[in-house]
Amino acid sequence: MEKAMIRLRMSMHDAHYGGNLVDGAKMLQLFGDVATELLIRNDGDEGLFAGYEDVQFLAPVYAGDYIEAVGTITKVGNSSRKMEFEARKVIIPRPDINDSACDALDEPIIVCKAVGTCVVPKDKQRK
Repeated sequence: MEKAMIRLRMSMHDAHYGGNLVDGAKMLQLFGDVATELLIRNDGDEGLFAGYEDVQFLAPVYAGDYIEAVGTITKVGNSSRKMEFEARKVIIPRPDINDSACDALDEPIIVCKAVGTCVVPKDKQRK
């Protein structure tokens, strides 16, 4: 099945709580963008996100973290597309060393997992 991935750095604009903690909804926003790419590649249309059946927040995300969000279509129905998502922390800032120090993690930290379903109406499917 097709896979899609987005990698970006969480900014201070993304920090919502004390200690520069990023709102978990930001991970769902990334999954939405991954889902859109998957639908475009699979159907030639952006489609719509119908809902999540499972979301697990597994580790905190902070401003300065690099997050890689990946997704895969796991089941294709007439118009529905079931997908699995995972967000991983791949680079972290190291303010304990200096203001610009960062570490690329040898093993990514899984921060969020989700399963969701999107829909592409039959009259909009081009593939």
